Amino acid sequence: MSDYPWLTTLWLLPVVGAVAVLLLPASRRTLARGLAFGVASAVLVLGIVLAVRFEPGGAQYQFVESHEWIPAFGAGYTLGLDGIALVLVLLTTALVPLLILAGWNDEREVGSGRRVSHTYVALTLLVEAMVLISFVSLDILLFYVFFEAMLVPMYFLIGGFGPRSADLAHRQQRSRAAVKFLLYNLFGGLIMLAAVIGLYVLTARQGLGSGSSGTFDFRTVVAAANTGQLGAGPAVLNALFLGFMFAFAVKAPLWPLHTWLPDAAVAATPSSAVLMMAVVDKVGTFGMLRYCLLLFPDASGTYAPLVITLAVIGIIYGALLAIGQTDVMRLIAYTSISHFGFIILGIFAMTSQGQTGATLYMVNHGISTAALFLIAGFLVSRRGTRAIAAYGGVQKVAPVLAGTFLIAGLATLSLPGLAPFISEFLVLLGTFTRYGFAAVIATGALVLAALYVLWMYQRMMTGPVKEGNERLYDLVPREVAVVLPLIAALLFLGIYPKPVLDFINPAVGQTLTTIGVHDPAPKTPAIPAAGADHGGAHK
Repeated sequence: MSDYPWLTTLWLLPVVGAVAVLLLPASRRTLARGLAFGVASAVLVLGIVLAVRFEPGGAQYQFVESHEWIPAFGAGYTLGLDGIALVLVLLTTALVPLLILAGWNDEREVGSGRRVSHTYVALTLLVEAMVLISFVSLDILLFYVFFEAMLVPMYFLIGGFGPRSADLAHRQQRSRAAVKFLLYNLFGGLIMLAAVIGLYVLTARQGLGSGSSGTFDFRTVVAAANTGQLGAGPAVLNALFLGFMFAFAVKAPLWPLHTWLPDAAVAATPSSAVLMMAVVDKVGTFGMLRYCLLLFPDASGTYAPLVITLAVIGIIYGALLAIGQTDVMRLIAYTSISHFGFIILGIFAMTSQGQTGATLYMVNHGISTAALFLIAGFLVSRRGTRAIAAYGGVQKVAPVLAGTFLIAGLATLSLPGLAPFISEFLVLLGTFTRYGFAAVIATGALVLAALYVLWMYQRMMTGPVKEGNERLYDLVPREVAVVLPLIAALLFLGIYPKPVLDFINPAVGQTLTTIGVHDPAPKTPAIPAAGADHGGAHK
């Protein structure tokens, strides 16, 4: 089975599942959801098999598949998996079945003749497939194609399947949010396309491809970039870096290119919003770590101070705006802007601790955001409003919902013992060794996070039961089945993150070695051993 196309099966299985769902009769709504859940669960099993078979100390890229795609242009169907991509594959494959289960009853106000359920879950599976192939692609053009293609099903999930509403203004707001999401990300993708073409031209001039063509092979271009064989000056390489970085900064999102995120998160169903924030947006930070650093190591070092400055601004900005929100879903969306700032900070700190923490943060943010946003979504679906002021005393009528909401909130503020703490600690520690001032400023977000999480919980869950909340009911078994694995993961990875770090550490080490970056030497001089020669003082 060593030649079995594991990675092709990984991303193609959700596509086949989506087609199968759409072929079902319109009346079989429950079967459509059940089939989608079964397919997503099978993809999760396949992801676990890959993790078991993966050798952390082995080759940098494993399960490699390579076939001709467009040979005239040097583009190939080349897939491979490293430790960083593996943990993000596991995050994606673990979340999607839970999101399908969480959105079991998500529908919009359409006529009964529409295949609402079929289309909704099929689009979710298509997004999963495109995200997965983006993580495992080792061809730059192949990555770009799916980096852009995933925007289409995500656009329809945001604009076509938002929360039910008879309000025309609300439906128009949802449409505007979807268009804003699409335009921002398409514009970033077009800038990246220009950079991809420019990089291809450089490889063609240097004869890196077959014949007179260039190449899109990621490994070939990385080897040339890190040995000075691209034949381009700093100005050209800096421009190409900015083209890639701009697209990833929009998708991540990095301040000030973030403004599409809160609107899209509120407009979509909770499950689709989590799919966007916890899964799709990770392709942006993954792209920074893989493509920006490995393809343009010198340019990454040149622009690192600027990126770190923007990341720190985003950390504080997102936290401050979260404090001022009156909409619970928008509040959680702004916390993600702050958290993405931490991830980008760790990536461009250029230290092993920072990048390890950033990669682990991608996983932990996905879990904690999914838990908090979905639980909030369950509550909003009961009460019919996102206004924080409408709640109060929920813990008295729905104690399980309130308790799980508290754990997810404490994870969001990085409480020690919960998963995000160790990743945030590693990011700050790794950043401090190179950019001490930036790390100190970013640490202030810890206080702000405690403020917006605890104040939100106090207003919504404690105190007397407000009018209209007395009829709220607790989590039902389906919702418990969604929330329980997320809470368990937050607790387990908060206490024992080693299984994930075992995959991440070697991959981060290989990345830093490839770009020729080493951790800074300790600034504090080592203490001499007892009895050592101290300049002859005791002679």
